[in-house]
This record gives sequence, C-alpha cells and structure tokens, in this order.
Amino acid sequence: MLSATNRQIRLARRPQGEIAAEDWEHATEAAAAPGEGQFAGRTRFVSLDPAMRGWLDDRRSYLPPVGIGEVMRAGSVVEVTESNHPDFRIGDLVVGTFGVQEHVVSDGRGAFRIDPTAAAPSAYLGALGMPGMTAYFGLLDVGALKEGETVVVSGAAGAVGTITGQIAKAKGCRVVGIAGGADKCALLTEELGFDAAIDYRSEDVRKALRTHAPDGVDVYFDNVGGAVLDAALANLAMHARVVICGAISQYNSATGVQGPSNYLNLLVRRARMEGFVVFDYAPRYREAAREILDWIAAGRIKVLEHVVRGTVDDFPRTLQMLFRGENTGKLVLELV
Repeated sequence: MLSATNRQIRLARRPQGEIAAEDWEHATEAAAAPGEGQFAGRTRFVSLDPAMRGWLDDRRSYLPPVGIGEVMRAGSVVEVTESNHPDFRIGDLVVGTFGVQEHVVSDGRGAFRIDPTAAAPSAYLGALGMPGMTAYFGLLDVGALKEGETVVVSGAAGAVGTITGQIAKAKGCRVVGIAGGADKCALLTEELGFDAAIDYRSEDVRKALRTHAPDGVDVYFDNVGGAVLDAALANLAMHARVVICGAISQYNSATGVQGPSNYLNLLVRRARMEGFVVFDYAPRYREAAREILDWIAAGRIKVLEHVVRGTVDDFPRTLQMLFRGENTGKLVLELV
C-alpha cells in the first residue's frame, strides 16, 4: 500500500444554483486493505463531467443522487497496488466509477483493465470513455445519422462535442459547431475539421445557422439547452432529429430550467426530439471503442484533453471550469 491515508471529496450539502466551496467536505480516512476477491489501487486520473451537477440534486433521475456525506461519484483510472482478485494484478491500470478519492478498494464489478499502449490512460475517461460513447451512440443511434447530412453540435469544444463533430465528419457529413469564443471556434475548423463554427458569445446563433446550414439542420446534437436549443429548433430541415444529450447552460439555474419556445417547429418540420442516457448502451461499448480507436489510428479523430495536475483537494475548483467554459476537450484531474 502506497499511502496510510485516503483523501476524499464528499458532498457536504446540496448546491443551490452554482456549486460553492461549502458544498464539499475535504475528508481523510485510513486507506483500506483489499479483502478476499478485491483489489486496492491509487487514483491516477479523475474524470470531470457536466453530468456531475445533476448527480448532486435530490431528484429523480437516471442515477440516484450522491448522498450527503458520500464520496463524490466520478469515473477514474486507478493503478492496482494490491490484489486478491484473480483478474487484476499489481501494476494494472483499471477504469471504473471509483469516486473522488486517492485510494480505492474494489471487487472488480464495473471495472475494466485498460491498455495504455493503445491510447493514453486518460483517454479511457474521454474519447474511449463516457464522452466518446455518448457521442457515438447519440449521433449514430439516436440521431440516425446519414451520409451527406448537415450536423450541428452545441458545446462543440467540450469532451462530447469534439468527438461528436469528428465522428460526423468521418461519416461524410457537413458539420457546424457552436462554441464560446474565437479561439475555440478556430480550433474546431482549423484543427478538428469542422466545416464552420459559430461563436455564441459574439454572433446571432439563429442568423448564423441560416448562413452555415441554408437547407436546414438534419441532426442537432444538443449539449447546452436554453437559447441555443431554441435557435437550432428554428432552423430544422424536414424530418430532422434533435438529440438531447445535455443542457449545461441550465444546470446551475436556481429559478428552473428554460424550456424550448420553438418546439412547435418539430411539428412543422415533421422532426423528432429525443433524449438518451449513454448507460443504456453499455453492452455495446466495446463495439464503439473499437471503431473510435480505428478512427484515432487513422488520424480521423484527434483526442483533445484539458489536464489539470493537482491533488484530490483541487477537484471542486477544477469542476467549476466546466460551467465557466474554461476547458477545451475532455477535462481531467491528474493526481500528482
């Protein structure tokens, strides 16, 4: 065992609106030893995802909320330090939902050994993890993408958005990304191959969509909700598909979610709007990972990561970066 203590981030109270420092407890406990059929490991990388905000609210959702006093839920990559489990050896790198803590003990359920020679370990939290799976199944299954269509992605410079747009390009589509700031928009078009990018901070999104998608939007992949969703609904093509992945613009609202005012255009355009949860596709993750790895190897997908190096105690401030638009690509906390 590498450490006699285990630093953790626990939920101290439920946030009201934006997450505050007082919502977290920085705790220390003794690092546990693995029992029979278990392994222990030290955390190397922690995933930070917009969905975390929803996990903090005490309301019905696709997962139960994180309980007061519980270790914050998070995906992470750990290095096995002790093992009494036949499938995990000392030195293995393992991905799973282990929470925001330095030291973990697991019976292996929901945990998978990863191959660091195929991709960087942190990529298994991003392009080959939940964001990559979300992009793949949301676009191809829920969005029923067809070659030659026009795809618009909001939150396009984030973990899910960067992969979604590149998959659409790999499938032969025209891709327009919506992001915040000139630098992010330039990255989308100059580095990731998007056909166009719209800066929602400085442009009229509805007008820009008419320019960049003159025949309408066939698939709109929504990560932000709010006014941007309304702008996309106003520019749908016939039989369009609107994929509801997330709504980061609404997660910290203390006054309630702003719903779409242009939803009647779904009727006019004979379109559909559908939400999904990526965990429903878990039996097919390996299928998606194989194809994404092939695209990465062929140079058709570039993996963008925003890695913050620090300690477990840096988790709260790093999480805030997501909601301030300070990250580009997948946000990961590397424990050093």
